[in-house]
Amino acid sequence: MGVWVGVHHKISGVARGSGEHYTGPMTQLQTMMGSPEQARRVHIPNLLTLGRIVLAIVFVILLSSANPRELGDELSVGSRIGELTQSSTTLLIVACAIFVIASITDALDGHLARKWKVESKFGRIMDPFADKLLVLGAFVMLAGPVFASPLLSGGSLQVSAVSGWMVIAMIARELLVTSIRGVYEGEGVEFPAGWSGKAKMILQSVSVPIILLLVALGSPGPGSAERTIIVVLVWLTVVVTMISGLPYVLRALQHTVDQQAKMLEVMRGKPARKPTKGTNRPGAKARQKSTKGGQGGGKKR
Repeated sequence: MGVWVGVHHKISGVARGSGEHYTGPMTQLQTMMGSPEQARRVHIPNLLTLGRIVLAIVFVILLSSANPRELGDELSVGSRIGELTQSSTTLLIVACAIFVIASITDALDGHLARKWKVESKFGRIMDPFADKLLVLGAFVMLAGPVFASPLLSGGSLQVSAVSGWMVIAMIARELLVTSIRGVYEGEGVEFPAGWSGKAKMILQSVSVPIILLLVALGSPGPGSAERTIIVVLVWLTVVVTMISGLPYVLRALQHTVDQQAKMLEVMRGKPARKPTKGTNRPGAKARQKSTKGGQGGGKKR
């Protein structure tokens, strides 16, 4: 007992003398776990990402439940192209609000993760998945039959101005960029978000709510101001989306070209690598041996 007390006082004295505090196992565990506030910070960005996935699912369900066509078998002359029923108008306005909230969480979770330095593999995987689910889900629904309004002259008009080929092009862009980043980032090639990618995300986040509101509250028929605004927004979004994928493709091609150039240099360097001049002549090995043996004599001189 006396020995333990002496050792304890000695440790305490050393700690006090060095200005440091002795930390036991429990204190060290608390240090590794961090404060409760730090633990909450780790989970908040991930919870925002999960919440955006839920909002994206609800958003798609609301759009699929809307019906932007007039009720009745035939349209009267005074009917407005693309006019919604009251219930569908409410659904689109609610869906628009949900999309805006989800877009805000997209900007917020990444900002908090970088600010608090709590970026995780879960966030790097699920954050882009949530983004694609929200944006691509919106354009898939906008190109669907729900937004097709019958025309008096026959046929129908896509009041959202989103065609099926546009959605296919956007999905192809996302798949290509995701594949490029997955392959090349595994080789250590970085693909930071450039201005084009940020412009694409901002434009997509702005165009979808505006289109929904114009369809819900306006009359986007042929020649109308609403129709013109929708067409411009849709085409601008599609063009910017496609252009934003070019930096990834060009960077991947440049890396591939650099890698092939290095491989060619290595392949050319092996046969081009020749022995030291004079070593292939007769008697060269003997002269090398005599030179090695005479190094000591040379030093003596």
